[in-house]
Amino acid sequence: MNKISNRSLKLNGNNSSVTREQIRAYFHQTADLYESLFHVLNGDEAYYVKPIHLRHPLIFYYGHTNTFFINKLILAGLITTRVNPQFESMFAVGVDEMGWDDVNEMNYNWPTPAEVRAYRASVRLVVDDLINTLPFNLPIDWQSPWWPILMGIEHERIHLETSSVLIRQHALKFVQPLENWAPCDAVDGIAPVNSLVDIPAQDIELNKSTDYYGWDNEYGQFKAHCSAFKAAKYLTSNAEFLVFVEAGGYDDDRYWLEEGLAWKNYTNAKQPMFWSKQGDNWRLRLMAEEINMPWSWPVEVNYHEAKAFCQWQSLQMGKQVRMPTEQEWHSIYTHAGLSDEQVANTTNANLFLDHYASPCPVNHFAHGDLYDVVGNVWQWLETPIFPFDGFKVHPLYDDFTTPTFDGRHNIFKGGSWISTGNEALKSARYAFRRHFFQHAGFRYIVTDTPVENNASHYESDKQLSEYAEFHYGETYYDVPNFPKALSDFAIQSMQLKPAKTALDLGCATGRATFELAKYFDHVTGIDFSARFIGLALKLAQQGVLRYTMVNEGDLVSYQERSLTALKLDDVAHKVDFWQGDACNLKPQYTAYDFILAANLIDRLYSPREFLSNIHQRLNMGGVLMITSPYTWLEEHTPRDEWIGGYKKDGENVSTLDGLKSVLGQHFKLMQAPVEIPFVIRETRHKFQHTLSEVTLWERIL
Repeated sequence: MNKISNRSLKLNGNNSSVTREQIRAYFHQTADLYESLFHVLNGDEAYYVKPIHLRHPLIFYYGHTNTFFINKLILAGLITTRVNPQFESMFAVGVDEMGWDDVNEMNYNWPTPAEVRAYRASVRLVVDDLINTLPFNLPIDWQSPWWPILMGIEHERIHLETSSVLIRQHALKFVQPLENWAPCDAVDGIAPVNSLVDIPAQDIELNKSTDYYGWDNEYGQFKAHCSAFKAAKYLTSNAEFLVFVEAGGYDDDRYWLEEGLAWKNYTNAKQPMFWSKQGDNWRLRLMAEEINMPWSWPVEVNYHEAKAFCQWQSLQMGKQVRMPTEQEWHSIYTHAGLSDEQVANTTNANLFLDHYASPCPVNHFAHGDLYDVVGNVWQWLETPIFPFDGFKVHPLYDDFTTPTFDGRHNIFKGGSWISTGNEALKSARYAFRRHFFQHAGFRYIVTDTPVENNASHYESDKQLSEYAEFHYGETYYDVPNFPKALSDFAIQSMQLKPAKTALDLGCATGRATFELAKYFDHVTGIDFSARFIGLALKLAQQGVLRYTMVNEGDLVSYQERSLTALKLDDVAHKVDFWQGDACNLKPQYTAYDFILAANLIDRLYSPREFLSNIHQRLNMGGVLMITSPYTWLEEHTPRDEWIGGYKKDGENVSTLDGLKSVLGQHFKLMQAPVEIPFVIRETRHKFQHTLSEVTLWERIL
């Protein structure tokens, strides 16, 4: 195997800067390595028979990585001419194994391997020419024209690994052992007895440097405190997992979580995927051959199997056993004294293809008082992938990570024997569905610390997303943020009046509630929509809001807003949110110094009842602020409930007339109405521009 190669390029280190020639060499090394992997296939038929029914045949993956290159370079404006438009459509989009029972039966008129090989050679010439001629400037970052080139290289290295797993799942008749892809020959070693190592408590702070290429999910900030725990000295070996298998672990439903149990029952799994049994002898399938079971090697399983083992082990030990969380894995990494530079500058790990085309014994590569902290096989974690604070999507690859922010894709860390480039970095964050098979195993830990549930969901409901952007998003056409503008106007108008409590009626997703809390001691937000209230509550509790915005058709962009960025984090403790009916409020919502009813009255089923009783909720001298564009519609409000917008006895009755009539008994109008504009974004090219009339009413009776 290779020595001190397949390492991700150092882009902006203190002691070195990447050069054009380094990138060129890295590109060609990646392409050569990927080509050599497909030499393991022993004939054309192997390219067309699906290794597993949920994925494309291997001919797709052979062409996909170079199609990716061309498509991204065109998107970036670095090239303008396609190499093969048909291939660049056919090979563009793969199959995401979203469900074990989600079968894709699409038929394609695939080209021959020779045709794809020729296409790959043509793409290589295009990229090589670009590397040789593109103006070279440092630093290389997201905005650099060199970033999509590195993106294409690192993307192919990802598929080097995922394609090797598909080859491993192929029928043996379609593959052939090769010297360049030889497995470890240490197959007869006795598996070590696992023991526990103390990992001390420590604070973890993740903030990716600019030294290396990274995918979007690696950037941002994340801080966590890790309590002390005990970690297994070794990755779980085949021998250690065998005890679970022989104890009936696959037959006893008690050990399996609901999702894992459904997977187990559907697949009728009785043992790890790559295990087989001939008589009394266990065998292990490698990439291109099957061998007698090497009991000292790490077991390779999906998350469900690893979790079931931990549940079983908990009963054996009488303690809570589970896999580490993401921060706990980083705690193990720090305890081992590792760094990207240290790992890259040695061969002391079964990583980078430095040693074998397979795992090796779990007691071969020591990292401090632990083994295989990196390398050998990936290590499943308890953490479903989530975006760090400040997460942003790279515009050239907007669906690399965001589809996995669904709570169903778990992270694994550390890399495997075939992990190269970005995959082998400490900062790498790859996540797969929990039933997915990769070159992955696990290390268990013993701890009483519960698993933290990080927020990862992107709100995709169109109405919720529009209101999230309306309240917390960008400014459009120089129109100030509407809820903030209302709050600023209200605070200015309160002057020397009491400012203890305020009520935001029809608060929607809550921006005005937070803004009013800058002035009032406490603000309650109430809305009829549980969905709106749920979003506001999430922001108050977690400080971060994530949602998609429609650009056009099915195309969306991904947004993250935080209370910190909006300078509202220091008032979150002063607000609360409740679902409620403005026309039928509960008795406790009373004695307020200020009430805001923003764009509310023309959406109530009985605005007259609301206006007739709202004085009961205000302190004497308190202020009621009503804003509305007066868009009266019978679908919201019966016509006989309209406050204005109609003729009576042949004369026009405006809503302001109606407000004076209904409110006049208990309120006085404090000043002439003003108009405050607002803009709601629907799509990238469609906006609503509206004027809302604002009136202020002081309770006098």
